[in-house]
Amino acid sequence: MGDVIAAAALGARSGQTLAQDTTTVNFYQLCDAALAARPDRTAVVTDTANFPTDRYILEGLCLRHGKRLVLVDDEDGEGFLTSDKLANALDSTTALVALPVVQYRSGALHDVAALTRLAHDCGALTVWDASHAVGVVALRFDEDGVDLAVGCTYKYGNAGPGAPAWLYVAERLQRELRVPIQGWFAQRDQFAMGPLFEPAEGVRGFQVATPSIIGLRCVEAGFSLITEVGLPAIAHKAALGSDLMVRLHDAWPAPLGFELVTPATRGDAEATSRCTTQRPKALPLPCASERR
Repeated sequence: MGDVIAAAALGARSGQTLAQDTTTVNFYQLCDAALAARPDRTAVVTDTANFPTDRYILEGLCLRHGKRLVLVDDEDGEGFLTSDKLANALDSTTALVALPVVQYRSGALHDVAALTRLAHDCGALTVWDASHAVGVVALRFDEDGVDLAVGCTYKYGNAGPGAPAWLYVAERLQRELRVPIQGWFAQRDQFAMGPLFEPAEGVRGFQVATPSIIGLRCVEAGFSLITEVGLPAIAHKAALGSDLMVRLHDAWPAPLGFELVTPATRGDAEATSRCTTQRPKALPLPCASERR
């Protein structure tokens, strides 16, 4: 099922994705593994608009590992984390950069490739949370050089509440990283029931325990639909819906003093061309007297 998710929605080759556990558990596992792989570095960087659970997990990991948590403020009007802001927070002490692909409140779409390159330039690893992007945004994990990523299947994956989440580990890192929970599904010879843990090679070494088979069937159904329809068509429809909401905002709440917090672009020409679509013709809006 990991390969199904990867092919349908992540832009990733096979053998790098697992469908298992919850987003929180997967996020904890991968962040802990990343910190263990950079033991001499002392800083973890994330943004103030990141999903609360992710910030809580990072705070706890910093306490446990003796690291400091650096919070980049991206709630000050621009609505997303720019390359300049992230660059100012990075240095030779940075071990891990953990960010959301899409900010859950503003709907901002980050430039995954550009921000990942910045982290790599200072020697840090990245963990991306794609929970609010997978299934509706055309992700390109392999092309963008993503190290690690997590996400759920019950939002745009349509697998339903409680369905297994997923994790992605780039093939180049699978030998280097070790997750803290050494479960029997990651044992090299699982049914030998041996006395010592010997991790399986490849992404299988990042498994923990018996998955929910019924839950995985729901994931299969949801992501098979995404494969059939195609993410470009889904992303285009989502952009049209967003455009309609912007027009409704401009016509009704804006004159009353409301402001739109969702940014129009990700901050540079390349990113803009990748995350926007051609705007439809002007949509007729009802006048005030026709509202119900």
